Amino acid sequence: MMTTPKSVSSPLPIRGPIPLSAAQEGQVKELYYARVRRKCANEIREFAACAMNRTFSATWVCRQQRLAMNSCMIAHASQKEEDAAREEWFATMDQRRKAREEKEKKKAEQEKFYREWWDLDKGPSRGADTKRE
Repeated sequence: MMTTPKSVSSPLPIRGPIPLSAAQEGQVKELYYARVRRKCANEIREFAACAMNRTFSATWVCRQQRLAMNSCMIAHASQKEEDAAREEWFATMDQRRKAREEKEKKKAEQEKFYREWWDLDKGPSRGADTKRE
């Protein structure tokens, strides 16, 4: 007797409404790392102060601060934090789009000014580019 297979759920949950490109995923990762660093700012600052002006000896002298910094970052580097960074990225999509549109508008205005300044809109000049008959 043949049985029908049970419905198989996807092993990876969907984390955003649309799939992201590699560049967009990189932006999400940057937000994620910034959020983790913000939560562990005190530990990072203590380690940096200890390691200042040290080279090889920082490994032994600043061991306690390094372990504290690493344990803090590991504790906060969770899937929940990555999801929060992804949500933040999607929430700021409109702001990034508006900024990009303003930048393109400003670039077009600057190009128009450049072309007017150098008289590039009037066509070829009467120099070496014209043919003699």
